[in-house]
Amino acid sequence: MKIGIVGLGLIGGSLGLDLLAANQDSKQDNYVWGISRNPETCKQAEAIAAVNIANPNIENIPDRVLAETEIVVICTPIASILPTIAAIAPKLPNHVIFTDVGSVKAAIVEPASKICADFGQRFIGSHPMAGTAFQGILAAERNLFQDRPCVITPSEDLEALEKVRSLWQAVGMKVLECSPEEHDRAVAMISHAPVMISASLIAACQQEDDVKVLDLAQTLASSGFRDTSRVGGGNPELGRLMAEYNQSAVLRSLHTYQQSLQQVINLIESKEWDKLEAFLANTQRDRLFYVE
Repeated sequence: MKIGIVGLGLIGGSLGLDLLAANQDSKQDNYVWGISRNPETCKQAEAIAAVNIANPNIENIPDRVLAETEIVVICTPIASILPTIAAIAPKLPNHVIFTDVGSVKAAIVEPASKICADFGQRFIGSHPMAGTAFQGILAAERNLFQDRPCVITPSEDLEALEKVRSLWQAVGMKVLECSPEEHDRAVAMISHAPVMISASLIAACQQEDDVKVLDLAQTLASSGFRDTSRVGGGNPELGRLMAEYNQSAVLRSLHTYQQSLQQVINLIESKEWDKLEAFLANTQRDRLFYVE
């Protein structure tokens, strides 16, 4: 299978590594070409065997390779997904299937499908739920996707749907199918809103006006604060794009969180310690539904 990967960072690079490694591990015949705006990234991707060939410009990918390409995976930031598809779709054959890795689907799937349809191509939305705290092609790693969930969005084109499903299954993912709207509400709760909540915790700590107390807090901070604040200390551009492109679902989750937080404040203010303990017992139990 010939695959194109546009955006050779952690996700794109890791996908390429797994696809090419499968040629040796299970005697598959994958060929991966890549595009990155940075020529040095292209060289690094080739050097670590994440791609067979990479270039900043699709025109420099051999015509015979483009002609045989089956799937193109857009691994750019959310804001670049639609412009990227619009830019390269005219340069690819009409049998190509596009997919993406964006963490927002409702703002992407319909317009991307329309762009692809103009060129006789097809689009299936994807969101592989995998990653690390690191970025860039040199952060790419084998088996990043193994046993992790991946959402794909429904389509009447069953052939395209199955090809994209098979792509993610080939790198070890557990593939789920749901509507873009359902996806966005779910990830708002467990991914997007937590970024804003975690960032707000960090900002609240920094508002301590007693320098001695603040220094002491920074010295004492350990695993609990590290775990709670990790996502709030992540990529600011990614956090902004989550909120911008999934605004209604993120706000819905944040308002719900605000209500829960107010409930805790009320219990503490009224010294209802038994009720507070019961609340914490419920959250202790319910956490197991989200974290194995």
